[in-house]
Amino acid sequence: MGWFSNDMAIDLGTANTLVYVKGKGIVCNEPSVVAISSKTGRVLAVGSEAKKMLGRTPGDVKTIRPIKDGVISDFDYTGEMLKYFIQRVHNRKSFMRPRIVIGVPSGITQVEQRAVKDAAVSSGGRDVYLIEEPVAAAIGTGLPISEPSGNMIVDIGGGTTDIAVISMDGVVYSKAIRVGGDKMDEAIINYIKRKYNLLIGEMMAESIKMELGSAYKTDNERHTMEIKGRDLVSGIPKTLILDDDEVRESLAEPVSQILNGIKLALENTPPELSADIVDKGIVLAGGGALLKGLDVFLREETSLPIIIAEDPLTCVALGAGKVLDDEQILKKVMM
Repeated sequence: MGWFSNDMAIDLGTANTLVYVKGKGIVCNEPSVVAISSKTGRVLAVGSEAKKMLGRTPGDVKTIRPIKDGVISDFDYTGEMLKYFIQRVHNRKSFMRPRIVIGVPSGITQVEQRAVKDAAVSSGGRDVYLIEEPVAAAIGTGLPISEPSGNMIVDIGGGTTDIAVISMDGVVYSKAIRVGGDKMDEAIINYIKRKYNLLIGEMMAESIKMELGSAYKTDNERHTMEIKGRDLVSGIPKTLILDDDEVRESLAEPVSQILNGIKLALENTPPELSADIVDKGIVLAGGGALLKGLDVFLREETSLPIIIAEDPLTCVALGAGKVLDDEQILKKVMM
């Protein structure tokens, strides 16, 4: 019966949700945002449509991100969001309910696991399997995780950074730290508030991070950007010129927290596997891996080879998709 069903893999992220459909690849990549009516509680928009409304809605419309720091903060709306994404890509003509593999953060609790599974089943899933995001990312980047050798992956997402050492299809050590793209945005907002008395929104902070953000100075040029926000003293909208050195300074704290997480993982890795990591290096995945100069910074600090995955944003979804095709691996790696 597998021929008739649209089996799918979902990377349920704090910032974005990606859906992979068997035989088609990644068919959906949208922000994990839901817009709801405060009066009726009805869902008005999901994904890109809802993200456009962030910080721009009237009083009776709320935009929420149901997954905060890699943890489901609102079960009901996570369910609604999953339902929307699954129904959007599920071929209604097929009478079979799809099997679904969902990538979840490694620090997820039993209660949250149950909630994710229930949401996927009520959205039309037949069998739902959960897989830890770092394992899915490792499979997606093509690391030989079945071999008896150490593979270290650092998956920097929107809400969490998942650090894992994997060997023989199992996690030897894993740690999820609550630092990711969101904390970087927050650090930029706080820095500009402190230094210039200017309040900027989440969307503005995200575009500053993408345009000017870096962890290490890689060239001698000065890059600048015009930013807009509200002056906290006069309350009037104001424009400023920001440069990349300031942004790097503001990101120093979250970047050093990621570094500390990696050092802790290296300290807790058995010596035989440490030797493998010295040879192979550390693989960076997730959207945070795209921060300019992060690989150079980590290489300087750890003296280990740092490799950025080919397409860091889609690693988890692709890895979960590969697991769908291989029953043997699925049995070994599912939670």
